Amino acid sequence: MKPNKLFIKNFLLLLEGLGLNPKAFIIFIRGVPLYFKSLRKLKKQLKQRQDFALKLYPILGEYNHSSGIMKGHYFHQDLLIARKIFINNPCKHIDIGSRIDGFIAHVAAFREIYVFDIRHQKSNVLNIRTHQMDVMTLPKELINSLESISSLHAIEHFGLGRYGDPIDVDGHIKAIQNIFMMLKPNGKFYFSVPIGKQRIEFNAHRVFSLKYLLNLFENKFFINHFHYVNDQGDLFEDIELTDKLIEQNCNCYYGCGIFELNRI
Repeated sequence: MKPNKLFIKNFLLLLEGLGLNPKAFIIFIRGVPLYFKSLRKLKKQLKQRQDFALKLYPILGEYNHSSGIMKGHYFHQDLLIARKIFINNPCKHIDIGSRIDGFIAHVAAFREIYVFDIRHQKSNVLNIRTHQMDVMTLPKELINSLESISSLHAIEHFGLGRYGDPIDVDGHIKAIQNIFMMLKPNGKFYFSVPIGKQRIEFNAHRVFSLKYLLNLFENKFFINHFHYVNDQGDLFEDIELTDKLIEQNCNCYYGCGIFELNRI
């Protein structure tokens, strides 16, 4: 990503963090004329009717939207790994920190799923069993006990304090080591994180190089399948990790690497 584009992106993220969204504001202003034109037309049609009261609730940014967005890290990884779990059908599946209203909801539609997260969760939903836990600390009772674990777009946050977790520069290393220890031999680990030029974007997340990740997996996990989502939000499935792709991080600045792993 070019420096100017990166600066603009980060500036817009800062404004959104402050509760300001310049893009949404511009879209809103552009939609005002059509909104009032449509309102006048509707009022005219309602003039001789009494079956609906009219109240204003302006939504001005969706006139030219598509039916939805089928792109991006979460959209693709959540569907892909939910599908894999459906096919593999483990007796018990544990998730660590993945998105509740995405991946967890997909899996809960067809089976029970246990969720470990450092954040609390008060809601009770069918098929979702939540447990508050910091996976940077190894739960001794779970060593060599689990056959199937997922952690999607989560471990990049560990140890950066974003979710109230303790600051630990090695938080991601401890989490991966502990997941390795929790899995039974040959147990499955579904894992995704941002990929690109390696960096910490504090306090949002880490971005990992593929070479670094492969070194973390060495002597721990065997890679069954690798997939990735590129900077444009498109999914590439079952990609062979050649030396060139590893060196170039699949040509990603902020992509998403999705791994299907087995404990050695």
